[in-house]
Amino acid sequence: MSLRINDTIPDLTVETDQGSMSLHDWVGDSWAILFSHPKDFTPVCTTEFGAVAQLADEWEKRGTKVMGISVDGVEDHKKWKNDIKSVSGAEPNFPIIADDGLEVAKAFDMLPADAYLPDGRTPNDSATVRAVFIIGPDKQLKLSMTYPMTVGRNFAEILRALDGLQTSTGKGVATPANWNVGDDVIIPATVSDEDAKAKFGSFDKKLPYLRTTAAPK
Repeated sequence: MSLRINDTIPDLTVETDQGSMSLHDWVGDSWAILFSHPKDFTPVCTTEFGAVAQLADEWEKRGTKVMGISVDGVEDHKKWKNDIKSVSGAEPNFPIIADDGLEVAKAFDMLPADAYLPDGRTPNDSATVRAVFIIGPDKQLKLSMTYPMTVGRNFAEILRALDGLQTSTGKGVATPANWNVGDDVIIPATVSDEDAKAKFGSFDKKLPYLRTTAAPK
């Protein structure tokens, strides 16, 4: 099945290097991010999981849990974490799902329903299992990104997108291109000038449908 923005993520019970857990229970009342990878012990993936580990304080600051996904087993994940720590200098304390049965990959539409892992497989056999899913406390998918095998993820953009989601969700605003924390936000076109003034105070009307104001505290 195809998982789209605002869909509720499937409540799968997954095996990780930190034990078995329900995805919905794991998310709880927090924001959450799933980072998927096609195989353990691969170069780009190792640098990326290292970046996730290095950003532990940033995830905590935003009340966000992180979890990895790789289509290898628990014991491989535990061994791989030694390499991740060696390269990044940070402890990868987040769980990694052992999706060797491809249940998560298929449920999140990263691989087709008839996909399987052949004996002696390479990362190319699960190449499209390389995505980012940002999930809200309501267990709904808020944003997804998919990357090719050869391009490492930009974690500054992932943090920026998370900040934008947390700013816009529940506050009745949107964020413009290249927005960062502290920048002005956009008042939705569905809000009248009168209601915008009552809710936000002063605003800058650049076009009849483009109005900006200071981000709500």
